[in-house]
Amino acid sequence: MRLEDFKSGKYIEQYQYKSFLPEKIDHEWIIASPGINSLLSDANRLIGELNAFSQLIPDVDYFIKMHITKEATTSSQIEGTKTNIEDVLIKEEDISPEKRDDWNEVQNYINAINYSIVQLEKLPISNRLIRNTHKVLLQSVRGEKKNPGEFRKSQNWMGATLKDAIYIPPHQSSVLDLMTDLELFLNNQKLLTPHLIRIAIAHYQFETIHPFLDGNGRIGRLLITLYLVSNDILNKPSLYLSDFFEKNRTHYFDNLMIARTKNNLSQWIKFFLVGIIETASSSINVFKKIRSQIQIQSVLY
Repeated sequence: MRLEDFKSGKYIEQYQYKSFLPEKIDHEWIIASPGINSLLSDANRLIGELNAFSQLIPDVDYFIKMHITKEATTSSQIEGTKTNIEDVLIKEEDISPEKRDDWNEVQNYINAINYSIVQLEKLPISNRLIRNTHKVLLQSVRGEKKNPGEFRKSQNWMGATLKDAIYIPPHQSSVLDLMTDLELFLNNQKLLTPHLIRIAIAHYQFETIHPFLDGNGRIGRLLITLYLVSNDILNKPSLYLSDFFEKNRTHYFDNLMIARTKNNLSQWIKFFLVGIIETASSSINVFKKIRSQIQIQSVLY
């Protein structure tokens, strides 16, 4: 299907409300936009550079650990936690009681990231992996009553109440079918759709389905990195988009909604690719500074 012909879905009448049922995505996507193809080329080039630098840095796993810590902190802040990266590095017994719930949520996200990356060695990107990671994310924290590790069996929404919701995801009866289609799309080896375009579409679809009662944003953002690692686009889990999404929070949510309401998936994909470009560039600069410091120290000593 040509990207220009994208139809996002339709509203389905439920009892006293309408939920949004997205179209399935497991099919070929034809990208003819010069603007998107130019951004795609730049994004692929910068990821290649990032991979090269990650091979040049001694003890790169330590810096990956710091990347994961920052990602967990920023991604959780998008969901409303107040923990900063300095707090995350403190032991639990040294955290003040009023900060402990937020601290635990960030620690859970770190555990979920590490768990999912290890699981990639024996599992593909799959609903099983997504559900298991979600279970780790919500274990013994504020979302523990919201069916950790299970796709939702009730309606959710974005807004204060169902009556004033700005977006109502698909009815729970459609979630498993839509997530199965998403899983097929992520693993369909017959598709020629470029990987960065594919994960941009997949992230949009995941957030549109909103398959869990809690934790959708964090799992959806983590899915991006997991897909890139599992398909050898990233040599190391060194690229996370939460910082870009947080800095451009309004544009992030607006572009997702524009895709749903205006059938304009192109704008979302452009925004996503700009996020890849800016995030990869930032990580490359960090690695360059580290390498320069290492070279200076080797000359001095």
